[in-house]
Amino acid sequence: MEEVDCIVIGAGVVGLAVARACALAGHETIVLEAESAIGTGTSSRNSEVIHRGIYYPPGSLKARLCIQGHKALYAYCETHGVPHWRCGKLIVATDDQQLPTLEALAANAKASGVDDLQWLTAPQAQAQEPALQCVAALHSPSTGIVDSHGLMQALQGDLEAAGGMLALCSPVVSGSADAKEGVVLQVGGTQPMEIRARWLINAAGLQATAIAAKLAGIPADTIPRLKLAKGNYYALSVASPFSHLIYPVPVKGGLGVHLTLDLGRRARFGPDVQWVDDIAYDVDPARADSFYASIRQYWPQLPDGTLHADYAGVRPKLAHTGPGDTDFVIQDARTHGVNGLVNLYGIESPGLTAALAIADEVVLRLT
Repeated sequence: MEEVDCIVIGAGVVGLAVARACALAGHETIVLEAESAIGTGTSSRNSEVIHRGIYYPPGSLKARLCIQGHKALYAYCETHGVPHWRCGKLIVATDDQQLPTLEALAANAKASGVDDLQWLTAPQAQAQEPALQCVAALHSPSTGIVDSHGLMQALQGDLEAAGGMLALCSPVVSGSADAKEGVVLQVGGTQPMEIRARWLINAAGLQATAIAAKLAGIPADTIPRLKLAKGNYYALSVASPFSHLIYPVPVKGGLGVHLTLDLGRRARFGPDVQWVDDIAYDVDPARADSFYASIRQYWPQLPDGTLHADYAGVRPKLAHTGPGDTDFVIQDARTHGVNGLVNLYGIESPGLTAALAIADEVVLRLT
């Protein structure tokens, strides 16, 4: 049986960041990825936004790790040559009934330590974005976008430079976890193997709960129930008049159909929220009607026939019964009783922004 210090399951942006941190800390590290390439799931099917930490409850993991990760990610992009753009974002109220929500967002962000938001009146917002229709806006100047694949390639490079390994086409079939033997995994693929590790980090994203269920020794009642929120995106076939990201006020399950820009300044809109039972990435062209209606609340002059189906992503939501959004879950032995095992559940937005901070948090919990 092969043995290593640390196994990370999942080669998305969070898994690669965690593996990099473990390898840089001097641990022999291997990443197991079921697919044939890195970042084929949620990490490459999102808006690529570097979030500021505006939306999340003060004191939550999402708020703390987003704010820490925001700073760390910009620094990492600068030192590693990862393409990014600090373009800024406007969160807009399109009628007076939305003003209390916008005010609550500003207060929430301030309570979390976000200190650079600016309240804009309608004329001030329209001076920056003449095509915009709103009654007020919050300006976040340090929100940006990042080349998510370039980021993952840089993380993989750091991992391998520190002696870590990436094993693609290596699905976890089963395993066991206990205090005496550590974690033992049976890995499938073209070269099946059995491997033991002192530490295991389950960073499998949409598959994290399924992976945990395959590991004997993890109490079933510690594995949360997963809900799948599909987000569809549409691209704009004409030039965008906007130079900022434009967000409506949030909706239940997401941040609303917003306008983002890629590094080529091309505009795309999404995601919406479509609750699904299975992971699928097709985009129904018929959903465009609801997109036109949503977008025209803040961009009334959106021309007919200019949206076309682009791509979709699926977000891992954790089922809950309380109010508000669910937090990240970074679950260690204090919950499941298995030393050396960390399960990462519900790592959705702002997981891309928070990836480096999540990695630091995981390493702290392993030491």
